[in-house]
Amino acid sequence: MAKTITTPAPEAESDIREERSQRPGNRRRILLITVAASVILGLFAILFGGAIFNPAATPESEPTMTAIQIIPLVILVVMFVVATKWPLNIGVMGLVASFGVGYFMLGMTDKEILADFPANIVITIIGVTYFFSMAQRNGTIDIIVQNCVRLVRGKTLLLPWVFFLLAASLTALGTFSPAAVALLAPAAIGLAYESRIHPVLMGAFIINGAHAGGFSPLSVAGVLVHDIAVKNGFPISQGALFGASFALNLILSVLTVVLFALLGKLRDGAAGQHAELEARPTRPHGQQILTLGLIVAMLVCALGFHMPIGFVALSAGLLLALVNIREHQTFIGGVSWSTVLLVAGMITYVSLLQHVGVIDTLAEQALALGAPLLIALVLCYVIGVGSAFASSTALLTAFIPLAGPLLATSSLSASGTVAALAIAATVVDVSPFSTDGALVVANAREDDRQRVYKQLMMYAGGVVLVAPALAWALLVPTGIM
Repeated sequence: MAKTITTPAPEAESDIREERSQRPGNRRRILLITVAASVILGLFAILFGGAIFNPAATPESEPTMTAIQIIPLVILVVMFVVATKWPLNIGVMGLVASFGVGYFMLGMTDKEILADFPANIVITIIGVTYFFSMAQRNGTIDIIVQNCVRLVRGKTLLLPWVFFLLAASLTALGTFSPAAVALLAPAAIGLAYESRIHPVLMGAFIINGAHAGGFSPLSVAGVLVHDIAVKNGFPISQGALFGASFALNLILSVLTVVLFALLGKLRDGAAGQHAELEARPTRPHGQQILTLGLIVAMLVCALGFHMPIGFVALSAGLLLALVNIREHQTFIGGVSWSTVLLVAGMITYVSLLQHVGVIDTLAEQALALGAPLLIALVLCYVIGVGSAFASSTALLTAFIPLAGPLLATSSLSASGTVAALAIAATVVDVSPFSTDGALVVANAREDDRQRVYKQLMMYAGGVVLVAPALAWALLVPTGIM
């Protein structure tokens, strides 16, 4: 008896295609709702947790928020939701909100609104991105990558660790995490396919490495967190912050290797045939030698003589620009202006919240929980889940000030608590909805991109679940820092 093969009608095929195209959007909406719910629950725990965990306290003993504090706080939450839903720069929204709240609600002048504008951080961002955009364009970064790959001598399973250390070195010198991932991902993911290493494993190692070096005393994130902590009255050790970040990301990378080994995914059968890597010696020349010398000079000036890294990087960049004056406009375009806006806008707006007492009131209400360790854990998870979708830098500027009164009235280590918050905010950037994770997906092969997207999203879900608790457990209760 002959079998009849039926083919779906064109209308049915279009419906199937439309349903499949809607799935990523549906997943994103579900995860967006999860983030919003987590943020709301976190704020609820901070605002009302005292009544739940400490019922003996009287309502009169608990600080209450005034309308002039609630409105700016609501605006901040709306800003995060909007920035998560649409590709709008939250820093621009922060500057506009600072003007609206400061000028119309508080009667402040423009000088008063901009009194805490982070000029030193802005100079640091401009300087390091200006210099490293030249280092990338003149081939210096490529030479560093190629010579480091030669070190594995055919041992391809060492490649993820090579790129981990490369990414950590770049960010430790001042390169932004997304910039470091953008520089390394094309070569790393390409080598992963050639050597049959799972592209998600390689992508996770690049991102973890970028965050491992991301809080060095030379990096923008390290300077940012240190300055916020000092401004709020709890100075921290920059060396301890850097060491904790490197150690936690190293541990997370080891756990990632163990996970992929248990799942039998260290070698990726979908990547194709294994190819031997050619070790091609590459020597720097001309501008590349000058660039390498300037990197060494920057390290000596910043670490040895404690010069401001922003001005040092600008000076080094100007020397390179004089050597290649024709492409100067191209180098200017390499400055991360979006990050400048983000950091400047968020710090300005959070400073305004501090001016009206929002940060102090929230912190006092958080203290009503009566359990500093619980408060620190809640903050780690709220900032971790939120960072998987929103800007890690923006969340750091909003959440680190909350730790001030908590640290002042408890025996918690300032360096350990701030490091846990900073690490929880950054390690979750493996999410494909963050810049780092999206860069990994973008560099996957076109026919393999959907698989990488799905598996990276699953991996990111595990990181969001485990990493904040791991950072909290190792750094806050132990008092190791």
